[in-house]
Amino acid sequence: RKVTEFLRAQGAPEYQMEILETRPPSEDAGEGLDEKDEMYDEAVRIVTETGQASISMIQRRLRVGYNRAARMVEQMEREGLVMPADGARPREVRQLRSVR
Repeated sequence: RKVTEFLRAQGAPEYQMEILETRPPSEDAGEGLDEKDEMYDEAVRIVTETGQASISMIQRRLRVGYNRAARMVEQMEREGLVMPADGARPREVRQLRSVR
């Protein structure tokens, strides 16, 4: 009760309306969608050699974190290289492509 009395005594609130304004997306907002990861070709090589793709395999082989490995596997799916996820099983490779 004393807290609410103290707050009321401080006067009317001053809202910062600019936090409600929408801003155009920054260059970093779509990180990973159009930008190819520098280790992506190496991840594709690993996937084509093993014939399957899993986020944990990419993490271990390339020593990267979950989010980075997941973005690479999702990019492979968007490009049609691997099949969509089927539960916890590794994704199957849809087509092989040559990597420089």
